[in-house]
Amino acid sequence: MRLLARIGSALAIVWLLAAGALFAAMKLPPGRFCSVIAHVPTPLLMMTMPFQRLWMIARAGSLSPGDRAPDFDLPRQDNSGRVKLSSSLGRPVVLIFGSYT
Repeated sequence: MRLLARIGSALAIVWLLAAGALFAAMKLPPGRFCSVIAHVPTPLLMMTMPFQRLWMIARAGSLSPGDRAPDFDLPRQDNSGRVKLSSSLGRPVVLIFGSYT
């Protein structure tokens, strides 16, 4: 019985360390996170870790409804110039984030 308790404790510690490492990786910039997570087997990750819950906590922003959005400067999709959020002050702006992969 003691052996089973030790094995269970060891597995719990390994799981907590893995969940902590995953959470730390989620706090990295998106490009770095992708390079780290690419080395983890997806079924193992999705079946053993609370991925969505950790992601929502790790990537939660600090904005509240009604707060001013942080300014950004990005190239236009057709490379015809750049778009800066602050240039649209006073006008409604719709941002669409999607993945085309």
